[in-house]
Amino acid sequence: MATRRGVMLGGLALAGAACVPIGADNNARLEAKLRIVEAGAGGQLGVFALDTQTGLGLGHRQTERFGHCSSFKASLAAMVLQLDADGTISADEHVRWTRDQLMAVSPFTTERLEQGATLHELAEATQKYSDNAAANILLARLGGPQALTAFWRRMGDDASRLDRTEPELNNVPPGELRDTTTPRAMATTLARMLYGGGLDAQAGERLKGWMHDTPTGLRRVRAGLPEGWHAGDKTGTSIWPGMGGLYVDIGFIEPQQRAPLTFATYYRAPTIHGAMDPVSEAVLAQAGSIIARWATG
Repeated sequence: MATRRGVMLGGLALAGAACVPIGADNNARLEAKLRIVEAGAGGQLGVFALDTQTGLGLGHRQTERFGHCSSFKASLAAMVLQLDADGTISADEHVRWTRDQLMAVSPFTTERLEQGATLHELAEATQKYSDNAAANILLARLGGPQALTAFWRRMGDDASRLDRTEPELNNVPPGELRDTTTPRAMATTLARMLYGGGLDAQAGERLKGWMHDTPTGLRRVRAGLPEGWHAGDKTGTSIWPGMGGLYVDIGFIEPQQRAPLTFATYYRAPTIHGAMDPVSEAVLAQAGSIIARWATG
């Protein structure tokens, strides 16, 4: 019996082969495919992929606002690494926390409750395992959400903002400005951090390694990429009551024989599910496949 995810993937693939403007240039055709994927899924899909060499991009709803969910944690980890590199903090600083600070999805901080950890270890845990308590501990140590917003401004990003901490920052219904970004802004910020000198070279390579080793994105954009392409990402998911589901995946792609790409993808599902929805994740996988076609076109 066909699975719901399999039916969805097959349907999106078939839809992507139809209704594309004849004679359109490659970008227009692929942007049309993104619109078709969105229409077939029934929600709202935001995408921007950026060629770090040419500055050209592929997008859909690229300047509309979407919530970060946990994807902000990639930038939080980057901030820790960069502040350590420029001597503002020591990432070897050891910190402790209390049981009251633990919350859902806090695997590392729960395990290390008695021992504590360094800022470096907390940064790695918040990136790789989306540890919510680790993120809040780091934000408190570094100056709160406004400190991360200021870090984005230093990266030339005037759109991205963080206003709250976990878990409240996940409550981002349509029209909310707090804790949001745009696909274009976040993909551009990732390009600046990882390939444009925004981070110290060693910090950038460390962050890329952590992103590559992050397991949560394997069913999203990376699932749509050709085998052998090096990539890494940070996901985010919200199933907050009253706002539907929001599925996020941001990251980098290093295709064979071409310059790297960065991407930021967001899917606002029309309905909420009690657990992770494989169909919504498949929408981002389809976006990954279209980004890959753009990269090889």
